[in-house]
Amino acid sequence: MKELVDDLTRRMDGAIESLRRDLAGLRSGRASPALLEPVRVEAYGGVVPLSQVGSVAVPEARMLTVQVWDRSLAGAVEKAIREAGLGLNPASEGQTIRVPIPQLTEERRNDLAKTAGRYSEGAKVAVRGVRRDGMDQAKGHEKKGEISQDDVKVWSDAIQKLTDQYVKKIDDLLAEKEREIRQV
Repeated sequence: MKELVDDLTRRMDGAIESLRRDLAGLRSGRASPALLEPVRVEAYGGVVPLSQVGSVAVPEARMLTVQVWDRSLAGAVEKAIREAGLGLNPASEGQTIRVPIPQLTEERRNDLAKTAGRYSEGAKVAVRGVRRDGMDQAKGHEKKGEISQDDVKVWSDAIQKLTDQYVKKIDDLLAEKEREIRQV
């Protein structure tokens, strides 16, 4: 049973980490290097993550800077940030690209909160899928005669308790992000 719970825990942790990455990419009005993680740059004959062509810094609360390592890629990085659908308007200064973070409107705050809610619901669906797999495994062991009905009940209760813990973590992450979105 310990191996099953460890596997389910690992998979549920993956759903939480995925949610954290998704929420970090939501612009809350404050500058964060995670905001530029989804940006992909055409460079060296392919498309690479921004982190492979430059470093992102936060010199002030409403500004990001990207220090491009190869001067010839500055234009491509600026274009990639502009076209990433993040609502950002970068300005190039040689090898440094300044990315001001605009104030959020109330409408945009509501949209961000809805998007955060969709991300958290997706994470809950993933966690519930992991729970379903765990329950199916327990029932499979029972059908093979490896465990009793009482053991299936104990496993089911443990899996449900684990699921409830992860759903609470997801709700907490969502509440924290919504506070951040409304606060700025």
